[in-house]
Amino acid sequence: MLELILVMLMALALGSVRFAVRSTSNGRHTRVSRFYLLRGLALSACAFAVLMYTVWSTHEDQHYDDFGSAMMALLAATSAAVFFAGLGPLIPWLLGSLVRHTVRLPSLMRLAVRDLADNRVRSAAAVVVTMVLTATAAIFMTVAAAETAQERVRYFPQGRPGALLVEVSSAEDVAAVRAAVQRELPGVPMVRSFRAGAWHFIPDVEDLELPDFEAVTPVGVFGEGELLHYLTGDPATPYDENTAVVVTSDDVKADTVTISYGPLEGAGALSSRNVPAIVVRPTDPEVKELFVPAKVIRDLGHQPQPDRLIIDPSVHRTSRAEQERIDRRLGDTATTYVERGFEPSTGWRPIVAVAVVLALGAALFVGRGGPRTTRVLSRLGGGSPRLFAACRVGIGTACGTAVGTVTGCVVGLLLAWPFTAPIEWEPVPRVSFETPWLLIAALPLVLSLLAALIAALAPVPSKEGPSGRRLFGNRNVMAG
Repeated sequence: MLELILVMLMALALGSVRFAVRSTSNGRHTRVSRFYLLRGLALSACAFAVLMYTVWSTHEDQHYDDFGSAMMALLAATSAAVFFAGLGPLIPWLLGSLVRHTVRLPSLMRLAVRDLADNRVRSAAAVVVTMVLTATAAIFMTVAAAETAQERVRYFPQGRPGALLVEVSSAEDVAAVRAAVQRELPGVPMVRSFRAGAWHFIPDVEDLELPDFEAVTPVGVFGEGELLHYLTGDPATPYDENTAVVVTSDDVKADTVTISYGPLEGAGALSSRNVPAIVVRPTDPEVKELFVPAKVIRDLGHQPQPDRLIIDPSVHRTSRAEQERIDRRLGDTATTYVERGFEPSTGWRPIVAVAVVLALGAALFVGRGGPRTTRVLSRLGGGSPRLFAACRVGIGTACGTAVGTVTGCVVGLLLAWPFTAPIEWEPVPRVSFETPWLLIAALPLVLSLLAALIAALAPVPSKEGPSGRRLFGNRNVMAG
């Protein structure tokens, strides 16, 4: 969702290029239209106010409606795009202002700044594109860091590390699924777990919190002794078909599990039964589960339904290649999952890479300037056209990337609020996250130096002016 929304709206923000071009004209003594400049700043201010409203509306750690949360994120991203669109006229104004503050710069850099201002329409368009794309990269890195930190806190393992879990939809598919898996992993034993099916079975242990995925999946697992040994990681764990087992590393005491049960359809009150229980510490401290023998369900008059087939990682750890082969064999019959711990999303990385490459391309579009560039270089008395091109492109890139990085960081930190708004019924409080400041700060420096280097190494244009006279590389000609 983040990638789709922000990519579309950052593309919309590129409309600021037209806004910037219409606000100025070539010539360093030409002023930026105050009408466009003030209108752009007003537009950005209004968009920023709307963005702050979305932050205020989603700053509390409470449940937010799915649709409402998505619409608030869309409003925040739209306001961010409009904010950058309004900054368009600011860039030609900045290029013109630089001319007045270049007195102490070396002559080559001073003339490069003046040439940027002389060709302000073309320069402003390229710098604005560089600004928006650099801001897009900074926003993605910031929001992705916030989302990753929040997802890591919300993550709870579905099994022991390395375990293969195969979800079975019906009892009729169990034999076919087992055969398909064993064809890929011959001789590897599989553990069965069960679900309650069309009945309510709600186990409860006093003073113990057990994982409740999305407040939907029932607490507790049902099975035989092999499932208990998988949970504890110890085949020597005693199994009693009439005794529940609390598998946890926490220091808790439990001698009874209360099971509330009854049919799913029906308005009557649920019945309850107490089952003896013990506490067992697993070999894996991350495991926290309540095991209920399948016989307990049968004794209550209900036949448990197959839920999962599990491969114990103590016996065999399933590789990614093996999982892919099993998936191809199973098709749509069942789904597989291998517990590999928390794996952060990386979908934002290609987008940042593309944004950075396009920003570099936009910066190089500044190029060697327009028709005035030759006359500018003639003032240097034989100055290097390569060095002049490097200065011109480097300064233009620095302007765009500096403004884009600063504004992108601010907007990214604000967008992190609506994009991490919790939609769970029992929301996890937001946690602080590590913004990749070093990586973001490197954007303007690396892009500016790289663009300048490429410009310096690019082919040099013809060294002859309109009269055929050499203008570069011969100081005697200029002196004469």
